[in-house]
Amino acid sequence: MKRISDAIRRLSIEHVWVLVIVVGIFAFLNTHPIMPNDYWWHMAVGREILATGKIPTVDTYSYSALGLPYSSYSQFWLMEVILYLVYNTGGLTLTILFQTAIVLPAYLLVLSLGYRWTHNWRAAAFGLLFAAALGFGNWNVRPQAVAYLLVAVVMVIIDRLRQKSSWKWLVLLTLVMVLWVNCHGSFPIGFVLLGVWFFEQSIVIIRMKMAHGTWSFSPIIVPGASLVVAAASTLANPVGLGFVKYLFTMANNSVVQNYIVEWMPPTFTTLDGSIFLIGLLILAVLFAISPKRPSFSAIMYFLIFGLLGLKYLRGAVWFGLILGPYAAEHMDALLCAYLNQPSRAVPTKNNLRLNIIITSVLGLLAVLSLPWFKQFLPLIPEKRTLVTPETPIAATQYIIEHNLPPQIFHGMGFGSYLLWKAEPTYKVFVDSRVELYPDAIWEDYLDISNANDGWEQKLAQYKVGTLMLEPKNQALLITAAKKSGHWQAVYADPYVILLVKK
Repeated sequence: MKRISDAIRRLSIEHVWVLVIVVGIFAFLNTHPIMPNDYWWHMAVGREILATGKIPTVDTYSYSALGLPYSSYSQFWLMEVILYLVYNTGGLTLTILFQTAIVLPAYLLVLSLGYRWTHNWRAAAFGLLFAAALGFGNWNVRPQAVAYLLVAVVMVIIDRLRQKSSWKWLVLLTLVMVLWVNCHGSFPIGFVLLGVWFFEQSIVIIRMKMAHGTWSFSPIIVPGASLVVAAASTLANPVGLGFVKYLFTMANNSVVQNYIVEWMPPTFTTLDGSIFLIGLLILAVLFAISPKRPSFSAIMYFLIFGLLGLKYLRGAVWFGLILGPYAAEHMDALLCAYLNQPSRAVPTKNNLRLNIIITSVLGLLAVLSLPWFKQFLPLIPEKRTLVTPETPIAATQYIIEHNLPPQIFHGMGFGSYLLWKAEPTYKVFVDSRVELYPDAIWEDYLDISNANDGWEQKLAQYKVGTLMLEPKNQALLITAAKKSGHWQAVYADPYVILLVKK
């Protein structure tokens, strides 16, 4: 109790700033509905793995790519099993809470590093806000979410090993990399973080040689051992070195890079793209005007992950997480040098009361943001549900109950939920396993969706009996199907229209 009372007496406005950002992240995650594109197909694979005891290697869910090899399963399998078990235990509510439980700690670690480097809550809050602003567009429920926590843990491990070598941190690194390589294909980021540290220490050796005329390799022993440990750990996966195939496929798949927004370069035409580009500029300016010279690691991380973010919008989240503590470090230097801001402000009696009131309100808002209560909050309708409205729950149920004829041609965004709910009776045409499908299938998908010449003949080639279409993105096909006289509308809601062949 004494510790709690002491903490309350020290509650300053700087702490309140931090709490506002932390509660904001917490509330956003709790009220962020599950988007349909990725989540459901991962759930279906997790269900299959638990039912068969094997990780699938070929596609069994579509009729357009049936039997084609799909190496990506081996990269997600553990997280797919975990997501299915979470859902099977507590449904969508527990799934959202699980998402909060793995994403929020990642940003708390960013905050802790920022404070550890500066001992300034204002600067640490800035670093946290920087990281969160660049990341929130990627906080959807999918296997990648656990990688945010893992990259933050690796950053902490490197920070601790820099301060004091200990085999305990290498053990933790081993566990992290084994988990990472079996949950998501972003694990090479761990090598990049460790590799920059190793390279930095190699430069220290060269400088020592130039200054003293002798070689001493002690600076690279720990980072070198860390790299070896990480490399050995990543072999503990179902395909061993076969993970290279997945990385090569994703890096060179033209469909992924040309049609999926998050794999395209950022632009000011999207919110996420604008935030990343502005964040990149802000950090560049901060590094330039900061009285403290950016470290080698800061510069290398800025260049590497900045270029990654400029190539793929999806890279923005990594830029924010990794550069967040550095943003805090240089904001602290700026505050101290130019604004003469104290790192620790002691609250007055009146300010303390106000801080306690604000903190209490924030705590109440955090509780109200939990999935059980968010329907009572003044949120936009799309945020009040556990899944986004475009998830085709009712339409899929209609297909099953009315036994509509296969095969189904559908909007890509519907494929994931259809795959989860309607298989094996109904297989999908395409879904968000984008790299699975050959270019020819995607060309057919676009030709049919845009009602290009020969669209109906292509549907006949695939023996399509039902159309499950998005009114917004496939309006041309809906109009063409109704005009053709060969299709009859049997169901419609604001997000889906079903037509069957007469």
